[in-house]
Amino acid sequence: MKTTLRRKKPVITPLHSDMFCDDDSVCYIEEFFLEFLVFERRRSERSGRPFLVMTLDFIGLRDFESKRESVMWTMKTLSVLTRDTDIKGWYKDSAVLGVIFTEMNSLETETLQKKIYASLHASLTDEQLNVIRISFHRFPDEGMPNKPGNPTDFTFYPDYPKHERSRKNALKMKRIIDVVGSITGIVIFSPLFVLIPILIKLTSRGTVFFRQERVGQYEKNFMFLKFRSMYSGNNEDVHKEFVHNLILKKTPCDAGDNGSGQKVFKITNDKRVTPLGKILRKTSMDELPQFINVLRGEMSLAGPRPPIPYELEKYDSWHRRRVLEIKPGITGLWQIMGRSSTSFDEMVRLDLQYATNWSLWLDIKILLKTPWSIFGGKGAY
Repeated sequence: MKTTLRRKKPVITPLHSDMFCDDDSVCYIEEFFLEFLVFERRRSERSGRPFLVMTLDFIGLRDFESKRESVMWTMKTLSVLTRDTDIKGWYKDSAVLGVIFTEMNSLETETLQKKIYASLHASLTDEQLNVIRISFHRFPDEGMPNKPGNPTDFTFYPDYPKHERSRKNALKMKRIIDVVGSITGIVIFSPLFVLIPILIKLTSRGTVFFRQERVGQYEKNFMFLKFRSMYSGNNEDVHKEFVHNLILKKTPCDAGDNGSGQKVFKITNDKRVTPLGKILRKTSMDELPQFINVLRGEMSLAGPRPPIPYELEKYDSWHRRRVLEIKPGITGLWQIMGRSSTSFDEMVRLDLQYATNWSLWLDIKILLKTPWSIFGGKGAY
């Protein structure tokens, strides 16, 4: 009987992050460090107190001993420069080291960066320093206004990719529902897609569609479509000033009154709106072209409303989460629970509540309740 010997595959033992740190260094593993980072970001969003994150990328160091030595010396250097409230750990296991410097103002940030660079130059060789990539990230970044086109620093949002991965199959199903739902909507409302453009052309001069740049998920701009409900050639400064005041909680009382004593956070009796436009807005028929945005993948049937770029300029740091956590939609919790009868902060909280508790069943409930909100006309102007 012939025995065949099989060569065993070599067992590769993964490198653990604790192999790079000695017993004197407090160095959290990736899971705990990222939890601390998310907690600190949320605290800063509410308190407005900025903090600083430094990352040191050791991926370029291929040799294990050289990497371990570099990390050890770096940790010893940082132990002198960090406070008890600062947090050290792995931003990416065994590859990218991170330090969270809590509650740092601008002046302290600049001084600290200079000290760290000087100390690392004294501790590490030029060869090591040339390979290690060091970067600083401040939250919120006062030097970079909230303007679309500025890249979002996802250093502070490690929880978002994790949430997306956990919802991967559900998000695929959401996309299928969006495609099927938008095609169905276009077919059902096809007579209106013919009638409304004719009425717009007969009642006022200008284009049929109103195109406006809006901010989508991850602050990516796209062209937002509506049926035109205003006279052509209007100056947007009126709306821009109103929105800025609304976000900053400086909205004049007379601008927020619908005539019945009810507080309304939207311009009412807007003279820029055509008579036909008032009907379209009241019934939300001006929103029908957004089915095209859904088909393109720029929007979803359900989700937060996409903001205008000049709105983003006045957002607080916690407001920005509504354009980061989930794709914008035609309808959402805000529309079915009050529409323009809620304050801006309340609207953002509803959007964040939707993003946190999102499920396919929640989308279905929102879509089923939306017609009742439209027919009721509450908060529509």
